Amino acid sequence: MSRTIILLFHPNFARSRANAALIEAAWSNLDVEIVDMYGCHPGGLDMIRDGEAEAQRLMAAARVVLQFPMQWYSTPALLKSWQDTVLTRMGYIHPATEGAALEGKPLMVATTMGAEEETYRPEGRNGITVPELLAPLRTTALRFAMTWCEPFLLYRANDRSDAELAAAGDRYREALGSFAGVSSAREAA
Repeated sequence: MSRTIILLFHPNFARSRANAALIEAAWSNLDVEIVDMYGCHPGGLDMIRDGEAEAQRLMAAARVVLQFPMQWYSTPALLKSWQDTVLTRMGYIHPATEGAALEGKPLMVATTMGAEEETYRPEGRNGITVPELLAPLRTTALRFAMTWCEPFLLYRANDRSDAELAAAGDRYREALGSFAGVSSAREAA
């Protein structure tokens, strides 16, 4: 169970440049499994149909990355649906078996924003920081006793040059390499 799983929640990945550059860089890490969640669930998620399989996928991973473009200061709709479907099942329907399996598992968020970093400050145009926007995901990780790790943040994602995106991909690969060194409680035991 040494694998890192990247759950990619991008509603239009085929047109993405920034998330595509990050995923391309992640492919070079041999111990990473990448799952295009919109590709797997084009009609959305159903707790009966999809809940168990997605819970099993999560339990099988040693480390979890949630990758997505920030949309309207939040996660894409499918990520929220995934939380409602999978985490509700794990945390409230099967807490002793499935929910407990997440304890100590490292969680990292990788997100892209279209705006400049300066806009994500209390005095900036958005009036809020990205860590504040990610607070619900951090709280969810804490609810499951997961290990919250430093997020990977890419600002100005919409207007970066190919060279800048390649450099961002290199930084992401390095971040994933460091993240792979974070042991889950189950690996350490």
